Amino acid sequence: QVQLVESGGGSVQAGGSLRLSCAASAYTNRRYCMGWFRQAPGKEREGVAAIDSDGTKRYADSAKGRFTISKDNAKNTLYLQMNSLKPEDTAMYYCAAGQKYGGFCGALFVGNFEFWGQGTLVTVSS
Repeated sequence: QVQLVESGGGSVQAGGSLRLSCAASAYTNRRYCMGWFRQAPGKEREGVAAIDSDGTKRYADSAKGRFTISKDNAKNTLYLQMNSLKPEDTAMYYCAAGQKYGGFCGALFVGNFEFWGQGTLVTVSS
């Protein structure tokens, strides 16, 4: 069973930065596709960024140029560096892991990920 625990959320003003972390079970980073999703009130959960087990990264259009996904296999930790934050980035952010296609993520689709953390809240004020 994969366990994922997010941290790093908080309140920040527009234009600010936050770094989210996701502590994963041992070897998860090496064997699974890992991703970040977010869900704003009243909206569906949407993909933000993902990283394959080999380190290949992919981003949603809303995240390109502002967010960076990375991982530290030795620490079993996934990160999301978020810069130039906007009020529309306000959401609960979830860490996810999947092995549907081995360590390949495929599309940023909720159904491609089997394991989820509890989420960390990000609030961006204008």
